[in-house]
Amino acid sequence: MTDLGLCAIGAALAMMCGNFSALGEALICSHAIDGMTRNPEMRGKLQSTMMIAVALDESTGIYSLIVAILIIFVLGLA
Repeated sequence: MTDLGLCAIGAALAMMCGNFSALGEALICSHAIDGMTRNPEMRGKLQSTMMIAVALDESTGIYSLIVAILIIFVLGLA
């Protein structure tokens, strides 16, 4: 296996992390909405907690995209 192949595998793994981040974000939102429908008076607290969790999860996806771009352009795939 060449260095080029290993770089491609590394970039693909980084983007898989981004995909799993999107799945986690969907789970966060669905469980927060489920909690809001079960207990409507906790809507404000659940919504603010959901926004913080989604922001943290979204940053994970952005970091994985940055890592994939750095692998591709800095390590010489492009």
